[in-house]
Amino acid sequence: MPRTTRFALAAGLTLGLAAAAAAPAVPVLSATMVTASTAQTRPDEPVGRAAGQAATAVIKNTAGRVFGTVRIERYDTKKSRVSVSVRGLTPGFHGFHVHSTGVCDARSVDRATGSAFSSAGSHLGPGTHGDGAGDMPPLLVAADGTASASFVTDRFTLEQLGDANGSAFMVHAGPDNFAHIPDRYFHRPDATGATGPDETTRKTGDAGARIGCGVVKVRA
Repeated sequence: MPRTTRFALAAGLTLGLAAAAAAPAVPVLSATMVTASTAQTRPDEPVGRAAGQAATAVIKNTAGRVFGTVRIERYDTKKSRVSVSVRGLTPGFHGFHVHSTGVCDARSVDRATGSAFSSAGSHLGPGTHGDGAGDMPPLLVAADGTASASFVTDRFTLEQLGDANGSAFMVHAGPDNFAHIPDRYFHRPDATGATGPDETTRKTGDAGARIGCGVVKVRA
């Protein structure tokens, strides 16, 4: 190769290296950075998971044995995500409600129904049964006695669950009809003269005894 050609190539290479050194560095996104950025922009991510705001309840039966857990997360400013898991129940539907007082005393028995956990009070309000804040989808227990569910609701927030009285999650022995009695069904007038849903149906949806109760504990 002629000397002039070698000189031209060497000079070009030197200039190219100098230009590359002077150019600003291009940032490289690591997998960790990409994952974090994606997680921050997911529209379906509950706010509570990032902010550390959630509540839990451990459901125990009248003998004090644990058979379920509930986790409540702040989904957005008006909604909460409820996740529940239970075991050791009879197969079929079971009423699942939020009650207005955070006290689960199995020795507190309702005189009218003989059901335990009367200390938890009535359903979380406002609203009548079937339309109240404490009414939730029933649990469908499989043949092996287990059930799990997760849903989003705008009927209560973490602040409402953790108010001065607290709150409790309740599992009932039977299914919940949500006080739905069509007009075509008729019974003799009761003591008040009513022929529609009776007091038991209006209060609990005929879901039967309270068999499990868990006090809600809200953490910051």
